[in-house]
Amino acid sequence: MRPVESADRTAWDRLYRMYGDFYGEQLSADHLDLVWRWIHEDRTVIALVAVPATGGEPVGLAHLRPFVRPLDGNVGGFLDDLVVAPDARGSGVVDALFAAIRDEATRRGWSVVRWITAADNHRARAAYDRVATATPWVTYDMDTQE
Repeated sequence: MRPVESADRTAWDRLYRMYGDFYGEQLSADHLDLVWRWIHEDRTVIALVAVPATGGEPVGLAHLRPFVRPLDGNVGGFLDDLVVAPDARGSGVVDALFAAIRDEATRRGWSVVRWITAADNHRARAAYDRVATATPWVTYDMDTQE
C-alpha cells in the first residue's frame, strides 16, 4: 500500500474508469485529468493504491480528503472512492486498503473516516461492515442548478 505515483497514471486511469463504470459514470479524459491534478498538483485528494507484494501494477485504489466537523470541533476524512480490480477481489486487498486508510487517518489526526455507498452494493457493504459501523443518517443531494 502506498500513495499513487506519477508512474501509476495508466493503472490509475484503468481503476478509476472501472469505478466510474460500476456507478454508471462515463469518465472523460478531461475528468480524469482534473482528478489527477487534484491528487498531484492541488493535493486536495489523497490517493492510495494497493500493489501486489510480488510487484506490478496497482490492483486497488482509494481516494480520501479531509472535511471539517464544526459540531464536533475536529477534522474527519471522507472516503470518496474505493475500487479493487475484479481479479484481486477476495484476496485481502480491500482489507489492506482499509488498514492503509486507517493509518493515514491516524497520521493526519482525523477523528473519523466516513463514506457512502449504494444500498444495493452488497459485496462492498459486507466488507464495510467488517471495518466500520453503518450509521442511521439518510443522505440527500441538493442540485445547485435551478
